[in-house]
Formats: sequence, structure tokens, C-alpha cells
Amino acid sequence: MKNYNILIIDDEKSQRDILYGYLNKKGYKVFTAESGSQGIKIINENLVDIVFSDFKMPEMTGLEILAKVSQINPEISFVIITAYGTVENAVNAMHLGAYDYISKPVNLDELDLLIARIIEHKNLKSENESLKKQLYEKYKLSSFISQSSKMEEVLSVAVRVADSKATILVTGENGTGKEVLAKSIHFISPRKNNPFIAVNIPALPETLLESELFGHEKGSFTGADKMKKGRFELADKGTIFLDEIGDIPLSIQVKLLRVLQEHQFERVGGTESINIDVRIIAATNHNLENKIKDGSFREDLYYRLNIVGIHIPPLRERKEDILPLIDFFIHRYSQENNRSDIEISKEAIDLLMKYNYPGNVRELENIIERAVVLARTNILATSDLPLTVKGMKFEGQLPEIGKGTLTEQVEALEKRLIFDALQESGGNQTKAGKLLGITERNLRYKLQKYELKN
Repeated sequence: MKNYNILIIDDEKSQRDILYGYLNKKGYKVFTAESGSQGIKIINENLVDIVFSDFKMPEMTGLEILAKVSQINPEISFVIITAYGTVENAVNAMHLGAYDYISKPVNLDELDLLIARIIEHKNLKSENESLKKQLYEKYKLSSFISQSSKMEEVLSVAVRVADSKATILVTGENGTGKEVLAKSIHFISPRKNNPFIAVNIPALPETLLESELFGHEKGSFTGADKMKKGRFELADKGTIFLDEIGDIPLSIQVKLLRVLQEHQFERVGGTESINIDVRIIAATNHNLENKIKDGSFREDLYYRLNIVGIHIPPLRERKEDILPLIDFFIHRYSQENNRSDIEISKEAIDLLMKYNYPGNVRELENIIERAVVLARTNILATSDLPLTVKGMKFEGQLPEIGKGTLTEQVEALEKRLIFDALQESGGNQTKAGKLLGITERNLRYKLQKYELKN
């Protein structure tokens, strides 16, 4: 119970000292801050489970601190300390995500009960996540793991549109799960027993794309020694997923528009119209309205595709989903690698909650898979996480090897080797030095020289 870290934010030194002394004697690790900005700095640099914050302070109010803490790590329990007469403000804070409030002067017995309740709530939440994970595995309820309000809205739209024939346009950054959502829609739709065909448009050469989508007749071009059905024909009665639709050439957009309008097409080199019943789900990470303006995407095609638009927000905007995704991926990759006893430390969770995930869910999945495979013990620790998650990076980008003068290329290679060694050693400079065949002192000099920060 005492393995919890508590932060007290209050501009009154006497209040901080009283709470610090009491909680420290109880065995908790306690941090104190006299302002909101100082408190946010502590949270960014340390593992914090519970925050007690005064409501009214000169620099930043309790509500403003609550908003920032929720962005950094929504798993932190936030409690407002309020003076007599401002209870209404504290209640408003609870509507905005605070766990509870406690009045000044703080009753220490009441404080004990509140902390015990928070810890019990955290333990119960963990047990509930474990139960949900078992249900996912037993009943295969969904491949889309989420608990944030933003994703609940996305899934709500997906469920409502699944039974229809409406074309869907899914937008979002790379790695957010656009294809996963498309599959989920297909498998809860009346088409679930028919094909789901995924097409990654940029992966197909433009010269072959038309044939891949619509098929071709024998002899229609050099090498067409037999008739071939295209992806649309193969997806008949089912769903076709067109990934990165923004990259489709204008020449093929016309034919795709006809499929959407008339549900028919001709194979390349053919004259016979083929009728199909296909649900089209398209996806893109581009702004198609901008592509319409520059003339690279047809406006009429856009409106045909965007009958129902679903936008998947990036993972950094829905941090409530990080913890259930971590649990899900640990469970999956533990089973795949025969490591059923794998767990994760609070410190590692804290780092993962604070990370911004430019690669979104796909990046988080790769991080967890790597950690499970490489972990030396059954507890995933911070040392098992990539350097990028731990904030270690070069100022700017790693230079590209093979460009520039000889001196620049040698430096580029040296930077890359140092970064890779630190990555392999989990940020341990002694081990990284041994891998590189240099002393730790020499490595520290090079880190400073090349502005590699940890």
C-alpha cells in the first residue's frame, strides 16, 4: 500500500510541511511544490500516483493544474484541497476529472481514508482491466481496445453504420488503427461471412493498379496470358478497404467513381460490364480537401466516399487508451513468446503514459513487443523501453550516412553507432561503451559533442 508516490502542490509552506511530514511518516514517497509549474515539472520527471493541489494559487489555479496533469498522465489521481466557502469550485473540478476534494484545514484521518479509497479504486480498476482482457480473449469481442470518450464516439459511429451499405471514409494519422477499424466494421456487419479485401494503394505500382483493382482480360497487355479477377470482383458481397485513397491516380479515380455510382466496371481490356455488391471503406492520412484544391483529387469522388466520415484521433490525444492497450499487447506477445508471467512496472507505465507516440498505436505495439521479447525478467522495466520513450534523442534528426564530406560522413556513422549502442543497452552508458569498445568517459564526451540528451 505504501508503494505510492504523492505530490502536494500548495503555495502555503506550513500546509506543505504538515502534509509532507504526516505522509512521509506513513511511508509514502512525498514530493512538494509551491506552484503549479513546479508541480508539473515534478510530474514530468518523476513517477507520481496521487496529486493533492490547492485550488486557489497565484500562478496557476487547481483547475489549470488538473488540465495539464490529465494531458500528461490521466492515470494520476487528482485531489483538490479547498478552503471553506469554495466547495462549489471543487465540485466543478470533479466534473472535469478530479477524483475528489478535501477541505482546509485538512483532517488527517479523513486524508487517510481518502488515500485508502484512491488506492482501492486503482486496484479495482486494474482487476477490471484484467477481467476485460480475459473476456476479449475468451469471446473475441473486439480487436479495438479503447476506453477514452473520443474513441467511444468513434466506435459508436462504427456500430451504427455497420449494418448499412454506406461508403465510409476513415481519416487519421498513420498507425492510429484505420484498417483495424475497417475490419471491425466488416465483422459486425451482415457481410461478415463474405470477403474482406484490403488494398494498400501506394504499395502497388501505378501501371498495375488498375489491373489489381478491376482485373484484366487475357491478352489485354503484354504478360496478360490469362484472365484475372481484380480485388473488387474478389470482394463481391463483402468489403473492400482502400488504404491511402489520397494516393490513387486521377486516371483511376474516374473508374472508381463509376463503381460507387453504378456498382459496375469493366476489366482492363474488356467490354462486358461486371455488376458487384461491395461495401467500400476508404482511408487516408491526407487532407483530401487540400488535394481537391490542388487538382489531384476529384471533388465528386470525395463526396461519394465521404458518405460517413470517421476520424480516429492520434494516441497522444486519448491517453486514457494507453493503459488498456499496454495490457492487451503484453497479453498478446507474452502468449506468442511463451512468457505468460510478464508484467510491467509502475515506472515503465509512467514513462509510456508521458510519451507522445508519433507512430500512434502501431508504435506502442512495437514498443511492447520489443520489450516482451528482450526483457531479462518477468517485469518490464524502464530499461526495457527504447531510448526515444525515455526522452533520449539527438537535437534535430540523426544525419543520413553517405552524404556530405568525408568528415561529415564519419561523424554521421559515429552518431548512428552511438545511438544504436545506447538503444541496445537500454540507455546504460557503461554497457554502451563496452559495445562500442570505448571508455564510459569517452562516450560521455561524445554524447556532449553530438548533443545526445537523456
